[in-house]
This record gives sequence, C-alpha cells and structure tokens, in this order.
Amino acid sequence: MMTTHLEIELARLKKLLLYLGANVEESLLRAISALTDRDEQQAVAVIQHDIEIDRLEVELEEECLKTLALYQPVARDLRLIVATLKINNDLERIADLSANIAERVVFLCRREPIAVPFDVAEMARHVRLMVKKCLDAFVRLDSDLAYEVCATDDHVDQINREMYGKVTQAIQENPERLETLINYISISRYLERVADHATNIAEDVLGLLEGEIVRHRLEEFEPKKTKPMPDKE
Repeated sequence: MMTTHLEIELARLKKLLLYLGANVEESLLRAISALTDRDEQQAVAVIQHDIEIDRLEVELEEECLKTLALYQPVARDLRLIVATLKINNDLERIADLSANIAERVVFLCRREPIAVPFDVAEMARHVRLMVKKCLDAFVRLDSDLAYEVCATDDHVDQINREMYGKVTQAIQENPERLETLINYISISRYLERVADHATNIAEDVLGLLEGEIVRHRLEEFEPKKTKPMPDKE
C-alpha cells in the first residue's frame, strides 16, 4: 500500500513540475517575442506573471519535502524527488531571467530603435530550443536529448562572447547610444544564463537516468544509449 501511495505522489510531483515548466517556457517565449517585436505590453505581462511562477515553485518544493518526510523513498524514487527539487529551482531561475529580459525590453521600447550589432534572434532561438529540449528530456527520460542540450551550451557561450566584442565596438562608434547598447549586453548575458540553467536540468536528467552525478564530469556530449534504471530497493 505504501508503494502505491508513493507512486501516486511521484506522479503528482511530476505533473506539478511539468505545469511549472510549461509556464516558464511560455514566459521565455513571450520575453523573446517582446524583444523581437518591441512589444512593451507583452514584456510587462511577462514581468507580472513571474509572481505566479514563484508561487508554483514554492508549492512544488513544499510538496517534494512532504513526500520525502512521509515516505522516506530510496533508490530511483529518491533520485526522482531530488532531481525534481533541483529542476524546480532551475526553472524558477529561468523565469526570473525571462522577467529580467522583459524589463530590458520595456526600457528599449521607450527609446529610439537602433540596429543591433549582433544576431540576438539566433541566440534566443538556440536558448529557447535548449529549454524545450531539457524539459522534453525529463518527460521522455531521453538521454540523447539531454546530451544535445549540454552540447548546445558551448555554442551559446561562443555567441555571447562574440556579441560582447561587437557591442563594445558599437559603443566606441556610437557613444551617444551607450545606454541602449548596454541593455543589449545585459539581454545577451541573461540568455546565456538561461542556457546554463537548461544545461543544469539536462545534467539532472542524466543523473536520474545513469544513477550518478554527471555535472563537472562531462567533457564530450555525444548521444549515447540510456542505461536502464536500477530496480527499486
């Protein structure tokens, strides 16, 4: 009977996490859309919705802690709850960063538009796909998708470094647009940090599947077959 109740609770935790993930992904998409469309109203909506995402994050954390206390899970079940707690935190941080991007968008919408010296849309596209894939990897327990996310992080880091150089040069050429250009530096940095959190989630999925902590261990992110999860103890 205890196992049955625990399985029900684990299914509920997963459902709560996926609901949070859907909200976070939507906030990121709307922040990016607000940026590319210069849509101040949509940016404000992203900022306001962050309060609801914070509430969902706290609710899920509390439910995870209750499940740990009531059922004292072991082996696979314990790893699942720990992974859920960690992913929950990373999702909340992605939502915060999406709100940060939206705040910068509000500022930019109130200034005269300028030609952006780097391809912010390309960077945003890669980051958005990373978030989608890391959540899909969790839903499907798919190690190949998780490895793809980890591999993409290096590319996003490279875009961020190139962007910094281009914006620095643009500032030298157009010092009167300093404030606007600095906001684009901030947006790029926020996107890079979103990619880092998506990578954290992917690594947690790999840890769940492989039964060991993979963070700081992976050097090459080649897709490989998922190891079978050990039976419950």
